[in-house]
Amino acid sequence: MIGYLAYAILGALAGMLAGLMGIGGGLVFVPGLLFLFHLQGFDPHWLSHLAIGTSLAIIVPTAISSMLAHHRRGAVDWPAVIRLTPGLILGAVSGAWLASHISTEWLKNLFGLFLFLVSWQMLSGTVPKAREKNHRGGLYVLVGTVIGAVSGLVGIGGGTMTVPFLLWQGKTLPKAVATSAACGLPIALAGALGFMLMGAGKTSVSATGFVFWPAVLVTGLFAVLTAPLGARLAHSLPVRALKRLFALLLVVVGLRLLLSH
Repeated sequence: MIGYLAYAILGALAGMLAGLMGIGGGLVFVPGLLFLFHLQGFDPHWLSHLAIGTSLAIIVPTAISSMLAHHRRGAVDWPAVIRLTPGLILGAVSGAWLASHISTEWLKNLFGLFLFLVSWQMLSGTVPKAREKNHRGGLYVLVGTVIGAVSGLVGIGGGTMTVPFLLWQGKTLPKAVATSAACGLPIALAGALGFMLMGAGKTSVSATGFVFWPAVLVTGLFAVLTAPLGARLAHSLPVRALKRLFALLLVVVGLRLLLSH
């Protein structure tokens, strides 16, 4: 019962932050699940794999909810989603395959380093300068593959990379965020499936490969429920100041992951 309550709190927190600051839930899901799975006594050899695979599975319903909300506002650039999707799927599966060959300590360190990069991006506020639009399919497949591979490797929806790319391609920020939200779905689906297949028979908990379903169901439900509330609060709270605070928190979490053994 305590485990389910903890999953619910984690989902509510991640959903609120996602709606409030436009961040991907994976930045909260992965460290939260690492901590909870450790408390529950899961096999330390597969701890990071379970956290990342489960995070990707949780992102599926949250990505659907976000995608539909943006689609109703007509903000999703579907041609861009279609051009990116083949690479996103290929990359996410490749990331899951690569993760299955990396130790849990290395995966934890990689995620910690990734948190540093995200926090730097949030604190610096750097936005890539828009260039002339390039609709060549090869560029989108290549970029999609890189985004999908990194996302699949660390268990996120890819927004921290997809949004800057779309801004660089001349999209407005609202359209880039909305399109990125839609791109999170193929990443999460392909990545979660990859972690299910790569982890088959490797864990003793009630999971499909590296996806632990009790955490997916409870955390995902509460994340979907609280994301709209976070979006509404974004209009009345100092989001810029909160983003800086969250970025500093990511630095602390990243250090903790890097220094813990």
